Amino acid sequence: MFTLLKKEISSFLSSLIGYIVMVVFITTIGLFMWVFPGEFNVLDSGYANIDTLFVIAPWVFMFLAPAITMRMFSEEKRTGTIELLLTKPLSDWGIILAKYFAGFLLVLFSLLPSLLYFYSVSQLGSPANNMDTGGMWGSYIGLVFLSAGFVAIGLFASAVTESQIVSFILAVFLSFFCYIGFESISSLGILGNVDSLILSLGINEHYISMSRGVIDTRDTIYFISLVAVFLLFTKTVLESRKW
Repeated sequence: MFTLLKKEISSFLSSLIGYIVMVVFITTIGLFMWVFPGEFNVLDSGYANIDTLFVIAPWVFMFLAPAITMRMFSEEKRTGTIELLLTKPLSDWGIILAKYFAGFLLVLFSLLPSLLYFYSVSQLGSPANNMDTGGMWGSYIGLVFLSAGFVAIGLFASAVTESQIVSFILAVFLSFFCYIGFESISSLGILGNVDSLILSLGINEHYISMSRGVIDTRDTIYFISLVAVFLLFTKTVLESRKW
């Protein structure tokens, strides 16, 4: 399992697209925080906080995670190496978890440079380092859980098709729906008492809750369940090839 995990990480980092994806993420956040004028610009807002990162990052991750995971199974299927992989002395769960944690670690790796933004903004405060660090770390934890869910969704999409493009588009669509789709449905107010239940199924509801700096057990269980469900879907897709 660890051999496959290292192979996936090294394979991604050995390609130019891997670094491009990570640079695009950190550059996009930087442009909104420091360059583009408006409510997201730290210098325009007059407040020393990095709320912009936690507002923009989920939308960027919605494309970043699929870009990282789109080739993990689809490329194996296209080249025919998936059959060889499934015959190795490694269980389906071992293969799935190795690829999942590889994608998850790569997403976290791309998030690390954003700590430079935190340091920069903290120095702009008056006095310096006068920031709500508790809320900031709570938001980072929420972002980690959110990225874990997006990676699981992307891995499932990659297992469904041989085309990396189709995998990417499907993963973006599913991530978008899970993030904001349930909230949009509940806002219609046509389901009565069920609306609150529909709202609780969306990622955004639990991400916002964590971003307040309070780690609720219900939010943690939600994200763990989300990851487990899509990894189970991925296993079902892999098993269908054996029928």
